[in-house]
Amino acid sequence: MEITKSLLMATSNSLKPLLDELPRVNWWGDFALYQWEGFWYVPRHLEGAIEAQSHFKAHDADVILASSMKTGTTWTKALVTCIMNRPCEDSINGTDEAPVNGDPSKQLEDPLVTKNPSAYVKTLEIHLYKGDPTPPDLSGIPSPRLFHTYMPYKVMPESIKNSECKIVYVTRNPKDTFVSLWHFMNSCRTAEQGPFPIEEAFESFCNGIHAFGPFFDHVIEYWNESFKRPEKLLMLKYEELKIDPRREVKRLSSFLGKPLMKEEEIDHVLWNCSIDRLKNLDINKNGIDPWIGVANSSFFRLGAVGDWKNYFTSEMKERLDQLTRQKLQGSGVDLEI
Repeated sequence: MEITKSLLMATSNSLKPLLDELPRVNWWGDFALYQWEGFWYVPRHLEGAIEAQSHFKAHDADVILASSMKTGTTWTKALVTCIMNRPCEDSINGTDEAPVNGDPSKQLEDPLVTKNPSAYVKTLEIHLYKGDPTPPDLSGIPSPRLFHTYMPYKVMPESIKNSECKIVYVTRNPKDTFVSLWHFMNSCRTAEQGPFPIEEAFESFCNGIHAFGPFFDHVIEYWNESFKRPEKLLMLKYEELKIDPRREVKRLSSFLGKPLMKEEEIDHVLWNCSIDRLKNLDINKNGIDPWIGVANSSFFRLGAVGDWKNYFTSEMKERLDQLTRQKLQGSGVDLEI
């Protein structure tokens, strides 16, 4: 816990004057959150977001995966990695290897076996922009480059908005999002601390006070942009990926310009990226995330739809359902399940 907390909270001296000017709350008893441009951040992620906003230069061929926390990010990272690096037909039959980022001169047998999906789709404000005096050198990354961000659309680097790069946004029913976030944050706590009271965590979530929250504002920003520019931004829903994965993976691959035309290609991607397979790979069962110091297994807890029913009281369900209807009214977004 102390390692994780120090990694999340560490900032450079240059950020401290800004923090002194921003609204601050205590989250989960251990973390300070600061409000910037209407959203809440731990200091480390705020610094990364500001640096990424200032320094990241998108290329037209880039793919940017965006999400709020615990909405299916890791699974979607795996899907995008597999689609963009998918093998030729011979490889599916086990006679060849998959090209990396479309470059047949650089081969991988199965990238997801040896590294967590986040190693291939790094999060801008967590993995790449980390408060260092010199911005990261991204020039050696082969095209098409794959990146992720938790940043709300309004503060996303202008080069992403103005280039021809593609944005894929994944969201999820808020009840399951909350339960997944509660479990994940508990994985950052010690055995002596025990789980954080779910009632307090729920209150914070409903008030929009959580890392990269408020949840509903985050969703609506990306939804509005996807409605205006569907050729630029594709919106995925976690539940639809679970209910009809073949349809959604075909839609995703077509949007990325890597259409899956054959049934065996779709089968290969779905098998490679199935949550059961991913969470049983050694790298995800035993590995440690090097950026925040938590076990890789914490990113692959359950992956089910409707797990909220095991934790919510009837009052919690009614409150969050009512809040969902209120926040999304007139937006066209449907997240109820």
